[in-house]
Amino acid sequence: MKIWGLLSIGTAVAASSGLGATQAFAQSSVTLFGQVDQWIGAKELPGAERAWGVSGGGMQTSYWGLKGQEDLGNNLKAIFSIEGFFSANNGQYGAYKGDAFFSRNSYVGLESLYGTVTAGRHTTPYFVSTVLFNPFVDSYNFSPVVLHTFLGLKGQGLVGDSGWNNSIQYQTPDFSGLNATAIYAFGNAAGQTGQNKWGGTVGYTHGPFAAMAAYQQVKFNFTPNDLGTVAPGFSSQQAAQLGVTYDFGLAKLYAQYQYMNDAIAPVGAHSNGGQVGVSVPLGAGKALASYAYTKMVGSIDSTRNTWSIGYDYSVSKRTDVYGAYLNDRATALSSGNTFGVGIRTYF
Repeated sequence: MKIWGLLSIGTAVAASSGLGATQAFAQSSVTLFGQVDQWIGAKELPGAERAWGVSGGGMQTSYWGLKGQEDLGNNLKAIFSIEGFFSANNGQYGAYKGDAFFSRNSYVGLESLYGTVTAGRHTTPYFVSTVLFNPFVDSYNFSPVVLHTFLGLKGQGLVGDSGWNNSIQYQTPDFSGLNATAIYAFGNAAGQTGQNKWGGTVGYTHGPFAAMAAYQQVKFNFTPNDLGTVAPGFSSQQAAQLGVTYDFGLAKLYAQYQYMNDAIAPVGAHSNGGQVGVSVPLGAGKALASYAYTKMVGSIDSTRNTWSIGYDYSVSKRTDVYGAYLNDRATALSSGNTFGVGIRTYF
C-alpha cells in the first residue's frame, strides 16, 4: 500500500553514564502518515434497506499513525507503530462504533538482519493476504472478497477480527522474493491458556508474478469463550487462503481461493469460495472489476455471489478520485447494491 511521510524528525540521542563517560549516539526518526477517504452514494446490504449519505472509507478506511525507529547499532533497530482508524465525515475514531483508538496497529519491537519481532496489536497476516490479491484492496464497500471474508452473511465469514490484541508477530527478511509472517495472540485471561489465535503467511514475488498462502485458527472472537455467542456450540474456526497475481502490463489479473471450517457441536459447517479480478490501466487511472463466490454447507447452508466494477483516477501522486458499483446476492435475502463516488488522499 502507498504510504507517504509528511513529518520526519531526525534526531541524535546522546547517552552517558556517570561523569567522564563517553557519549553514545544513535539515529532515531518519527514519521506521521495516513490517508483520508470520503465517498458519497448509497449502500444497500442484502436483506436491508438502502441508505444514502456521505461516508468514510469508500476505497479504504481512513487512518493516521506515527511510526519510528532507533538505530541500536550492530544492525539492530528498535521500532514502534501506533495507528488508528477514523471517519472524517463525523470525526469518530475507530473503523466502527466501539472500535479502539489505535485499532489498526499498536506495537513495539526489534528489527534485525534475522527478521522483525513485535508485540502489541497487529493487523493480521490473513487480512494482509486478503487485500493484496484483489483489485479493490481493503474496501469494505466495493471489494467482494473483503465483504465475504470480514462481513459475512448467513453464517459465513471470519471470526476473530482483522486485528489481534495481545499478540506477538515475527516477519522474516526477504529471501530473493520469499518471505513469511507468523502471529500468535493470547486470550490474556486467567485460567484460559487454551484460548488463543495463531496464523501466518508465506509469500513469493518474482517480477510480474506474486503469490501468498495464508492460514489462521481462532478459539475466541474478542474475549475468551465468546464464540458461543456467535453460534451455540461454536468452539474454533480454521481458515486457509491462496492468492496469486500476474501483471501483464496491459492488465493485472487477480485470483484467490478460500476455505473456512467452523467447529460447531454437534454439526459443524465449512465453506469454499474464491475471487477473480482484473485491473486495467486506462488513461491516468485504472478500471477495476472483481467477482467473489462463497458456498457454505453443513449446519449452515448458504450461497453468496458478489461482483463490482469501478474506475480509480489519479489526480496526483497522493490523491485519487473514484467511482464504483457493487451487486451483492445471498441465499434467502433480497439483493443488495452499493454505488457512489469518492476522493482519497495520502499523507
